[in-house]
Amino acid sequence: MSEPLSVPTQDQGHKRNKPSITRSTRPRSSTKGPLDADKSLSPSLQPPSRSPSATNTSQPRPPPSPTPQLGEARPKDFSFLLQPEIYHPLNVQNIPPAFRNSSKQPNSETPIDELLAKGHFRAAAIAAAQELTGSTINGSSVDPQDANRIFRLLYTRLACLTLIDATSLAAQEAKALEDLNDARRYIDDSTNEHLVPWELRVLHVRLQALGFGDPRRAVMSYHDLAREARDRIRKASLSHDNSARELWKSRLHELGIKVAGALIEMDDLSGAAHHLASLRDRGDGKLALSKALLWLHLGDTGNAKSCASQCSEDAENVEKIILALCDMADSNYETALQKWQEFDITLPDEMIGVNQAVCLIYLGRIQEGRNILEKLVDSGFSSHTLLFNLSTTYELCSERNRILKARLTEKVASMEQSPFGWEKTNADFKL
Repeated sequence: MSEPLSVPTQDQGHKRNKPSITRSTRPRSSTKGPLDADKSLSPSLQPPSRSPSATNTSQPRPPPSPTPQLGEARPKDFSFLLQPEIYHPLNVQNIPPAFRNSSKQPNSETPIDELLAKGHFRAAAIAAAQELTGSTINGSSVDPQDANRIFRLLYTRLACLTLIDATSLAAQEAKALEDLNDARRYIDDSTNEHLVPWELRVLHVRLQALGFGDPRRAVMSYHDLAREARDRIRKASLSHDNSARELWKSRLHELGIKVAGALIEMDDLSGAAHHLASLRDRGDGKLALSKALLWLHLGDTGNAKSCASQCSEDAENVEKIILALCDMADSNYETALQKWQEFDITLPDEMIGVNQAVCLIYLGRIQEGRNILEKLVDSGFSSHTLLFNLSTTYELCSERNRILKARLTEKVASMEQSPFGWEKTNADFKL
């Protein structure tokens, strides 16, 4: 039998992005519950689509542009980002055979846009590196002065590595960018605009901190970006550009959450709680949920419940979710189960279903929990949390659990491809 199941308690949550920040009063175990981060594609990591362009390796790289005349802006040269030694090969041994041998595996000529649309993140990461280094099968190379194309490809590469749990590899490759605040290298001399897309700049902050083992670097860098965002908001307000103002306000809010995450990774839990308390909720309940999850990390369900009371009427479901999570953290599984069952849903909901199943498992109703999880898979859901918990129930229910897991990999591999990710790893199925 496998290690015991663990309730989604305060020592779990966003596990994929940061280490545990507290120690539970009970032993940590294998079932992942509602506080665990999912592998689903998040908006902040969605690789951008790119305009189609032919790629050819055999042709030499284009010659540099003519020397600009006096007073003209000199184009930036990013050939230092096109070196093959920067990009590492990706291991396929952690991919179950059902996926490696599937007819859904794309061929080497599939455009990156299509790979992203079908959730082939590993293949997209490989294709992006091949285009950057000029090693594609069609053979064209990237113009070292084409900043837009280079940085879109680089963001695709790093974001996809993060999505396939190769974050440590992404952190190593991100070092090639060095300091994005270097104006001589990354600021357009004619427009004074930053040449690196905002999404890549934000992602680079965390990868750089991980690569150098210095989480303090992330906090400082996020604050630098926040100052820029505030300045953009001010300028948009003066020019009455409401769309730009809302865009930068959203980015500033996202940076606030990321600062809290960086403080947690530094084990500065009180600082993270104080920082979150200073942020304003945008009315969607996301901030209240973030605060509640932090308090549950710390084992303080009282403060977590107070976060639920701060939710607006428009975020009523978030309030219910927080209260149900608090009951689970307090081992009140019967009460929590009733709360999950009260949600009015007409279609299967993965988050609610997984939490119902976890409650049932801890109440000793393992077969009922297994049935719910299997129905979710049959409905097309395949998150890491769902597959991990179902694999754990197989270990609890049968000595033939390895056969059941193998069948599960085949079922998931036969699912339709989606932008949320199709290919899975052995870790998803506890293999």
